[in-house]
Amino acid sequence: MKITFKLFATLTDYLPQEHRRANQMDLDVAPDASILNIIDSFALPEKLVHLVLVNGHYVAPEARATRQLVENDVLAIWPPIAGG
Repeated sequence: MKITFKLFATLTDYLPQEHRRANQMDLDVAPDASILNIIDSFALPEKLVHLVLVNGHYVAPEARATRQLVENDVLAIWPPIAGG
């Protein structure tokens, strides 16, 4: 099944080189894949996975291991962001 996978800010470095400029890629995932499965498959450090959205809706950390995706979902992840 296909989803769109988006990484923002410093997390774009975890995307394959050819997708970093666009900060997203189409991704084939297993029908039973959870958000945590995808995070782990890209070796994203847990401390850098801060804001996780599926189709624009926040997914809390405790739900990421069980929240499964469906065809055409958009999974977007941001690291912690500091500013002034």
